[in-house]
Amino acid sequence: MQQSHEPMTLAEMAAFAAIAEARSFTRAAARVGRDATVLSRRLQSLEERLGVRLLHRTTRSVSLTEAGAEFMVRVRAILASVDEAEAAASAHAGGGPRGLLRLALPGTFGRMWIGPLLPQFLAEFPDVRIEAEFSNRFADLVAENFDVAVRLGALEDSRLVARKVATRRRLLCAAPSYLARRGRPETPRALLEHSCLGFSGFQTFPAWEMTDREGRSVRVEVSGPLVTDDAEVLVEAAVQGLGLMMSTDWLVGRELADGRLVPILEDWTLADEGAIYVVTPSAKGQAAKTRAFADWIGKRFAPEPPWRR
Repeated sequence: MQQSHEPMTLAEMAAFAAIAEARSFTRAAARVGRDATVLSRRLQSLEERLGVRLLHRTTRSVSLTEAGAEFMVRVRAILASVDEAEAAASAHAGGGPRGLLRLALPGTFGRMWIGPLLPQFLAEFPDVRIEAEFSNRFADLVAENFDVAVRLGALEDSRLVARKVATRRRLLCAAPSYLARRGRPETPRALLEHSCLGFSGFQTFPAWEMTDREGRSVRVEVSGPLVTDDAEVLVEAAVQGLGLMMSTDWLVGRELADGRLVPILEDWTLADEGAIYVVTPSAKGQAAKTRAFADWIGKRFAPEPPWRR
């Protein structure tokens, strides 16, 4: 390819970014509302202008070349700046939050406590459209072009701007039917005599670590009839009386509220890290849609999150 000195167009860069993110011409076309042949022509024009291939194409997949991956980082920044400029102009013209809002939400928590709120948010901000991914994978907001994410636990990505919207706490609980049958444990060591349901997603699994009010710590290696990485499966098993469960309060808030589960060893505090955060890639020039969603969710979780009400 011979490099041209003609300037790149935003349409070409947007086409390249859409195809690279979707990994497919067809999916990219559906997302941006353009014909796939239009995106293909724009990509070809861009590659000819740059004199380098940006994407590998096969009949089944599309992937970034090394040059394409480096170019993608800069294109995202350019397109984000354009979005910010449009948002700022709209604000001066009396417009409010608008456009596509891409959300990265944790699977179980997102389905329980964020998903049911989305229709209310869209009713309040009718010019916003939402594309939400519910997944327990750790999405890279910058590389994957998400506007907002909800994160649980400790935050490590220094590129992100985080706002804590709620605390969380771990607890031990069981169904009344289990406690009637097996008795209520009065000390952590008594857990060794009980059926304990294991969540393999906890870093300390299969150990349960807890501290009493005097600061004394105990670590108990528990065992029981069921171990899984699906927390919702464990909740249902606990409700049915299969065993004791270590959980996070947001996961079992409804079951505690209606008495299907009850807390045990309440004088002991279980080890935990972090809280619940709304995170965004940057606070500088943040689009109105991003600020609106972060503020809106923060208000819905204050002063107490819904699972404690």
